[in-house]
Amino acid sequence: MGIEVREATARDAPALAALRYEFRASIGTITEAREAFLPRCTEWMAAQMAAGASWRCWVVEEAGAIRGHLWLQVVEKVPNPVVEQERHAYITNVYVEPGSRGAGAGLLLMEAAMGWCRDNGIDSAFLWPTEQSRSLYRRFGFREPDDMMEAIVNAGRDLNGQASGGHFTGS
Repeated sequence: MGIEVREATARDAPALAALRYEFRASIGTITEAREAFLPRCTEWMAAQMAAGASWRCWVVEEAGAIRGHLWLQVVEKVPNPVVEQERHAYITNVYVEPGSRGAGAGLLLMEAAMGWCRDNGIDSAFLWPTEQSRSLYRRFGFREPDDMMEAIVNAGRDLNGQASGGHFTGS
C-alpha cells in the first residue's frame, strides 16, 4: 500500500493536532503541555476546516494513518483595477513524520496545494522555509523575494505576551 494525498476534514483534527505538536516539539522548547495543547489545537483546526473558512489542509496517508500535512491560508488582497489575481496563499505547517520521509510525501503535498492554487485564482504563494525544505520548494518555483519585507513584531513572546526565550521563523 502506497502513500496517498487528500484534503483533510474536521474528523482529521485530532490526528493533525498530534502531528503539529510532534512537529513543533522537535524544533523548539515546549512551553505548553501536550494535554493542554491537543484539545486547543484540535478545536482550532476543526473550525478552520469548516465550509467557507480561509484555511485548507492536505494530508498524506500511508497504511491508513495520517503521516504528514500541509496547511494553506487564502489571504485576500484589496481589490484592484488591473489584471491581477486578488488572492495570495500562505503555505505553512508542512510536516511529514520522520519515518515516512524520502518516499515523496512532501512532493505530493506540494503538488496538491500548488494545483489547488492554480485552479483557484491564486496570484502568488509564500512561505517561510527551513534550510532543509528549500530544495523542495524551489522545485515548485519558490524563490527568495526581492520585493517583500518582514518585521518580527513579537519575537520571543508567547501567546500571552510573556518572554518565551526565542523565536523561530517558520511553519
